[in-house]
Amino acid sequence: MEQNTVHAAFNVKAANGEGAFEGYASVFDLLDDGDDIMQRGAFEASLKARPAAQVKLLWQHDPTQPLGVIEALHEDSRGLFVKGRLLMDVEKAREAHALMRMGALDGLSIGYRVVKARQDAKTGARLLDQVDLWEVSLVTFPMQSAARVHAFKAGNKTTIRDFETFLREAGGFSRREAKALAAHGFKGLGHREDDAGWLEAMDSIHRMTAVLEQANLNNEGTLL
Repeated sequence: MEQNTVHAAFNVKAANGEGAFEGYASVFDLLDDGDDIMQRGAFEASLKARPAAQVKLLWQHDPTQPLGVIEALHEDSRGLFVKGRLLMDVEKAREAHALMRMGALDGLSIGYRVVKARQDAKTGARLLDQVDLWEVSLVTFPMQSAARVHAFKAGNKTTIRDFETFLREAGGFSRREAKALAAHGFKGLGHREDDAGWLEAMDSIHRMTAVLEQANLNNEGTLL
């Protein structure tokens, strides 16, 4: 059985005191350092066959060093969203938690088996249409820098500055764009208690931006 891994950078702004974290373990339509591009829907069959609780949470892909549990996994328009929890009774999990809080550990990686793939005729990249996901790991060195984890401290009130930072780090917006979006959209969004709400809002922003960019291309032949 062919074993594959893909790494994804994450940035833990404030690790939950109970070991909870969440974010994207894989992002669609982006070329990773292994010349693979994960396609939308690639995880669908695997997630139906293997529930989140059966996907292992490991340290550096080592099956002898489980760190905790995966509590939720789902695909959305951006990629594979994962919610996990480190078991603080496990020594390695406590070490990982401390490293995450200090920003010294900043990588996620998934272990999977390729089920269906094809080669892009123009770029030569391998397009992964279906994979069998079996583990998510905390790792030292990331490969797919667009996928990120954002774990906010439970109980803290989210501020407009938090939202601005979130837009820059998770959404890839520039500092100027993030400031403008935060200034005009923060109050309308209301106070979100979990990252899923923020990520849904960000997805909506990206979708609207894509529509506007496509309209400009259709009307002008170039981006404004």
